[in-house]
Amino acid sequence: MPIIIRLDVELAKRKMSVGEFAERVGISPANVAVLKNGRAKAVRFSTLEAMCRALDCQPGDLLEWEPDASDD
Repeated sequence: MPIIIRLDVELAKRKMSVGEFAERVGISPANVAVLKNGRAKAVRFSTLEAMCRALDCQPGDLLEWEPDASDD
């Protein structure tokens, strides 16, 4: 998938655990794992807002677009 979620980088920068992040955002640790592993198919804006609030960052800090090799 060409959308990369950089959640692991932002958590590491803040030395925040998955459990603490999940609690602050209001999602389960299993859903955090889905996001971190790039298996999420969608993210609600309300969840993205809560993630940005918990990490004090912008959506662009969490999401990155990389073109597929087939896009050339």
